[in-house]
Amino acid sequence: MFRGTFTALVTPFKKGEVDLAAFEKLIEAQIAGGVDGLVAVGTTGESPTLSQSEREQVIGATVKMAKGRCKVLAGTGSNSTQHAIDDTKAAEKLGVDGALIVAPYYNKPSQEGLFRHFQAIAQATSLPIMLYNIPGRCAVDINADTVVRLAKACPNIVSIKEASGSVERVGELRIRLPESFTILSGDDSLTLPFMAAGEVGVVSVASNLLPSDVSSLVRAFASGDANAARKIHGRMFAIFKDLFIEPNPVPVKTALSWRDAMSAEVRLPLCEMSEANEARLRKTLEAFEQSK
Repeated sequence: MFRGTFTALVTPFKKGEVDLAAFEKLIEAQIAGGVDGLVAVGTTGESPTLSQSEREQVIGATVKMAKGRCKVLAGTGSNSTQHAIDDTKAAEKLGVDGALIVAPYYNKPSQEGLFRHFQAIAQATSLPIMLYNIPGRCAVDINADTVVRLAKACPNIVSIKEASGSVERVGELRIRLPESFTILSGDDSLTLPFMAAGEVGVVSVASNLLPSDVSSLVRAFASGDANAARKIHGRMFAIFKDLFIEPNPVPVKTALSWRDAMSAEVRLPLCEMSEANEARLRKTLEAFEQSK
C-alpha cells in the first residue's frame, strides 16, 4: 500500500515552539504538489528533540490537516522495543495509516534481536509497518534474510525504506520478497537507480521544498517514461546532494525559510548553516530555477 512519493516532513518551530500554522501550509503545499503520503515525526522532523506531547500533537495535526487526501505515516521507531510499541499504539489511536519504524540505534542488536524487536511491534498493532534501514545512522543493518523473515512472519510488515545506499541490496530484496511488499528509497539522490532495481518510490527530504518535481520523477519512471525521469533526476541532482551538505533537516529548513514558508529554526544539537554552505545552497537552487 506504500508506493510513490512520501515526504519526510520537517517540523517547523517558532521561538522554540511547534509552529502549526507553518506546518499546515507545508502540508497543503505537499498535497498540491502531488505527493502520495506524509511522514510525521520522522528523524527529518527532529523527532529526538520533540517531547511526547509534541510528537502526538504533530502526528494528530498531520492526520487532521491531510483530511484523507494522502497517506499519513508516523515515525514511531526507538532503540527501546517497549517505547516503540507505546508510540506505535499512540499513533494508531491518532488515526495514521501506517508506522515507519527505524532500526534500533546504538544498541547494535543481532539479526535475531532485530527480528524479535520488529515482530513484537508488529504484533502489538494492526497498523501496516514500513521498516527503515539506515545503517549509517543506526550502526546496524537489517539484512535481507531478516527482512524476508519478517515479511513471512508478520503480515502487517509490508514495506521498507531502504537507505543502505546499495542498489544491489534493493535488487536482492525485490527478487526475494513478494511483489506486494514495497521498497522505497531513503535517499533522494538514489531514487532513480533504486527504481531501476525494483523499488516503487521514495521517502523524500527534497519534496518538502520541491514536491511536484520529486513526484514527477517518481511518476515518470513508474509510468514507463525512464527518459523523462532521468531528465528530472539530472536537473535535481545537485539539490539532492546540497540538501545534505550539513545535517538534515538544517539545509531544507533554511531553504524553506528563504521562501518565508517557516523559520530556519532547529533544535540543539543541530544549529544553523555556515555562511559558506548557505551561499552554496542558494547558488544551487538558483541554478535549478534557471534550468526550468
